[in-house]
Amino acid sequence: MSVLSLKNISYSYGATPVLDNLSYDFEAGHMYCIVGKSGAGKTTLLSILSGLAAPKQGSIFYKEQDIKSIDKYKFRSKYIGVIFQSFNLITKFTAMENVMLSMDIAGVKNSRKKETAINLLMNVGLTEEEARRRVLKLSGGQQQRVAIARALSYNPDIILADEPTGNLDGDTQREIMKIFRELAEQGKCVILVSHSPEVAEMCDICYELKKTTRRTKKKGRS
Repeated sequence: MSVLSLKNISYSYGATPVLDNLSYDFEAGHMYCIVGKSGAGKTTLLSILSGLAAPKQGSIFYKEQDIKSIDKYKFRSKYIGVIFQSFNLITKFTAMENVMLSMDIAGVKNSRKKETAINLLMNVGLTEEEARRRVLKLSGGQQQRVAIARALSYNPDIILADEPTGNLDGDTQREIMKIFRELAEQGKCVILVSHSPEVAEMCDICYELKKTTRRTKKKGRS
């Protein structure tokens, strides 16, 4: 069963079509990549997937339930974790405090949030000392790890990342992609939006957006 499905999705800005009759299925345990040139609608599709925008036509289903019947705040704060290209971290906070704040916003009931936050950060490759460091004192790759831990803080089924390796060097990119692969192997549905051929090659399934058209290719895992 698909954890997230798009059925005949279309979107336009005024008279300008951006997405035309898209139907995609996303399953747990797989890593997907949405690729396409500038203007193909990647940002628009990301907004629709995350529930921040509604399609002009078509429907979105979360575990076969139309998300129109799900509270939008609940959908975004419990079922789907979004990792933004610019990270969107609160820079005056520590890495740990950023993760704890995400747990608070999602209404996570946990009497040991500090310990849980540190463990999440260590699971994505930070040390405990780095977890207690202010975000501005961390490198770009470390901040990306904080953003991943924050998205995981309420244990969503779906992880959605916008250009997650866009500003990272090759070695750090591979380390971040390894984290996403491990999340997929743990049963998460991981959806990446990227222009990077290297990122696309590391994913199981790629959906390529073109202006008002699409092409889909599937690959086996290596």
